Amino acid sequence: MTGADAGLGGALTGLRDTLSGVRYPLALPGAAAATSLAKATAGQLDDYLIPRLARLDAPLLAVAGGSTGAGKSTLVNSIVRAPVSIAGARRPTTRAPVLVCHPSDAAWFSEANLLPRLGRSGDAAGGGIGLLVMPVAVLSPGVALLDSPDIDSVEEDNRALAEQLLAAADLWLFVTTAVRYADAVPWELLHAARDRGTAVSIILNRVPPGAEAEVTPHLTEMLAEHGLGGVPMFVLGEQRLDQHGLLSEQAVAPLREWLDELARSAAARAAVVRQTVDGAVAALSPATARLAAEADAQHEAVGALGASVDSAYREAATAVDQGIRDGTMFRGEVLARWQELVGTGEFMRGLQAKVGRWRDQLVSAFTGRPRPTEELITAIESQLVVFVHGAAADAAEQAAASWRAHPAGGDLLAANPALARVGPDIDARADRVVRDWQRGVLDLVRDESGGKLFAAKFSAYAVNALGLCLMILVFAATAFIPTGAEIAVGAGTTIAAQKVLEAIFGDDAVRRLAERARQDFLTKVDGLLQQEAGRFHAVLAETGVSTEDGERLRAAAAAVDAARRADPISAAGPRAFDGTSQETGRTAQQPGRTAQQPGRTAQQPGRTAQESGRTAQESGRTAKESGRPPWETGGTPRDGGGTTPDGGEVRRTGGEAG
Repeated sequence: MTGADAGLGGALTGLRDTLSGVRYPLALPGAAAATSLAKATAGQLDDYLIPRLARLDAPLLAVAGGSTGAGKSTLVNSIVRAPVSIAGARRPTTRAPVLVCHPSDAAWFSEANLLPRLGRSGDAAGGGIGLLVMPVAVLSPGVALLDSPDIDSVEEDNRALAEQLLAAADLWLFVTTAVRYADAVPWELLHAARDRGTAVSIILNRVPPGAEAEVTPHLTEMLAEHGLGGVPMFVLGEQRLDQHGLLSEQAVAPLREWLDELARSAAARAAVVRQTVDGAVAALSPATARLAAEADAQHEAVGALGASVDSAYREAATAVDQGIRDGTMFRGEVLARWQELVGTGEFMRGLQAKVGRWRDQLVSAFTGRPRPTEELITAIESQLVVFVHGAAADAAEQAAASWRAHPAGGDLLAANPALARVGPDIDARADRVVRDWQRGVLDLVRDESGGKLFAAKFSAYAVNALGLCLMILVFAATAFIPTGAEIAVGAGTTIAAQKVLEAIFGDDAVRRLAERARQDFLTKVDGLLQQEAGRFHAVLAETGVSTEDGERLRAAAAAVDAARRADPISAAGPRAFDGTSQETGRTAQQPGRTAQQPGRTAQQPGRTAQESGRTAQESGRTAKESGRPPWETGGTPRDGGGTTPDGGEVRRTGGEAG
């Protein structure tokens, strides 16, 4: 391998490694296709491109592929003159793929250079999926044949295996029939072969007598319409099989001779291999661009889903802030307990003398009735916990609704239904938030009153009482109280709390303390809401979608393109499929000669290509001298050989009706 080849090999390995780390887990419209494409691309890199680039001169692999019942196995068996691959009426027939090659080439294929992921097996009838390598001396060294499963098999594993094998082919022998050549599935794979630049040859099998004149031109037109004009085509008439299930030697002679000529010409093999390798490398760029675009879509979807969660919980935090400002918290039980505390004078007595506290404790001991201050604290705690719980529940429901409306969010939510509800320990966490906030309020009062004679005189009880005043002021400073009676009572009671605080700390200090207490509460609640939102973000993180996947793919593809430009693979060697042996200047066969009736064409008995004097050799010009493939000078399709309307080669064999 040259230094440049090593550079391209390294770039291909880098692309393979990058592909292995990219995932498309979100159920976006293009995710399934991207997953399949990434798997197929990485597979072709492992199975074919990387090992083939390391040995461009290794034996050529021709894979026979096609639809169910096209006769692939029978064709391969007939070429090697032995039933090496199972053929029959049962479908699918080919299960374990069979590779036949000359014994001198067996080591290359047995050592799993190509298709290393497939493994190797030892029995064609064993039903395994390993590749069975069978040396046969009848094949010429340099070309191996692989019989693949049906590309339209009823078994998904067989279809996937067929695609894997075709992606590892240097040359694809597409086998079809006069009945099924227009089926959709084969054309999908032909398009893939065209897009990857794979060298292709067409075998039109089982053509009934009299149908060739209609079927062959139509297939030729279809090939041209689909960008495959000019590929070699072999036409096999309907044949009777012998006692071993084989076609006659004459029936497969043109194809066999063509493969032998390819095997004997190192330059021709190199042209085929370089065409396929270069085409496959070139096809990596658009394929990787599609994968990068889908990776970007995955990242954007994660961002959109995450943003919808953040929006829902921001709205919840705003609702909490609004609930504090509009007096929502200063209603119901909290308002009732505050009115009771002020109305019974317990609060004012607590501020005036410690004796009042002792008296209340005695009353409590005898009556079992909690002090009004404790009831107020409990009411505040309970109200705040319920309020925060409701805000978190609303946010979870809103975030879940946003995910349901997103193409990728529905599946994530279905797999994690608990996201639509609050966390299981939300009340305990909310209670801790409230208690921490209450302690923070007392710390504010304690810090602010550190040098005040009043606080020093009345000690901890005064701090607690002033802390309650500050809490009430936070919740009721801008309170909207619905009824006229509540306005009168609420206004009076909150003014009492405010006046007490102002008398001790002053107007500015009271406003500052109230704002700090409010902000501290909102900060702590926001932390709790972020914990709840984190449940959604954890699910997104578990998908494994990376923000860098798209750029990593583009960078890896750019490295491959740069290495390919530095040393063009197809620069050396002749154009593949010019039908000419570069060593002899001859076509693989003599056009116009049928397999079973030498010297006579299939459609014009008594007239041979030799008699017509139209072969390239008899005209005194080789393909190299004329500048055109020999079959372009060898007659028309009706002569049993020659060119298709777009310049492709058609080779026919005669045969008995089956």
